[in-house]
Amino acid sequence: MVRKIRKTPFEELSFVNNCTFGPLNKPVATVKPGEVVEVETWDCFANLVKPDQTLKDVLESDTPLYDNPVTGPIYIEGAEPGDTLAIEIISISIPDMGVTTVVPGFGGLEGWLKSSPPLTKFSKIIDGKVIYTLNDERETNIPVKPFIGTIGVSPASEAISTVTPGKHGGNMDTPEVCPGNRLYLPVAAKGALLGLGDVHAVQGDGEICGTAIEIPSIVTMKVDLIKNKSIDWPRIESSDEIMTVCSARPLEDAVRLAFLELIKWLEEDYELERYDAYMFLSVAAKARLAQIVDPLFTVVAKLPKTHLQRM
Repeated sequence: MVRKIRKTPFEELSFVNNCTFGPLNKPVATVKPGEVVEVETWDCFANLVKPDQTLKDVLESDTPLYDNPVTGPIYIEGAEPGDTLAIEIISISIPDMGVTTVVPGFGGLEGWLKSSPPLTKFSKIIDGKVIYTLNDERETNIPVKPFIGTIGVSPASEAISTVTPGKHGGNMDTPEVCPGNRLYLPVAAKGALLGLGDVHAVQGDGEICGTAIEIPSIVTMKVDLIKNKSIDWPRIESSDEIMTVCSARPLEDAVRLAFLELIKWLEEDYELERYDAYMFLSVAAKARLAQIVDPLFTVVAKLPKTHLQRM
């Protein structure tokens, strides 16, 4: 049986409970390890930006704009600091339309381009493809690759905005957080206090203008718990790769952290000696630039499992 967790009604959204990850946030549901849940999510604008209401309209109105509201927090029974949450992403629903915006003061080229105006572009999603229409009405198709942009747990003692990525997960905007993959998050507070939202139908590396194809969604996932397994940063496992996800500024620090965490993983679980792992990653690993628009930048370091199987 699949447990259904619905998003908070708009009139009940809270900047604290829905727009931060924190140990004092009040859980909206309790889930047992091994349970499959179906989580309904808002898009990153709480669905306020729609065909009859552009971002400019919202910014000029008195309506509160909730940045990256998440559904949650979800209390995981038995989760304690020092454990690891293991989340198997089963499926992500995709509506028939998504939105991309330019937000003034936000984006990877803010200050490099002239001052950015509030812009809104809607894209239809048909038969697994985003129909992207240019301003002169030319079109191209982009295959969808849905993933969860923001998913995280509570830090130990502070509240962190859902716009910010970090050791707790958060706004990683990492396309590998997708169906078929397993996400590992370090538990730092009792119950973990999991939240998720900000689903994307597809995103380019870097999410350069600050948004992707933003969509509301229903995410089906299995939430499990690895007791007494401590990790420092989020990890992802696919059928053919292991990956570490780290966020920092400047960008090169995010790269260094991601590779350092991958070395630790190889030491702990695959018995590679530290400097052997260091040299091996230098010749066999890959990296993805997930996003460079959030308060911290996010990088994914990857290693194919075929190498580990041969070892």
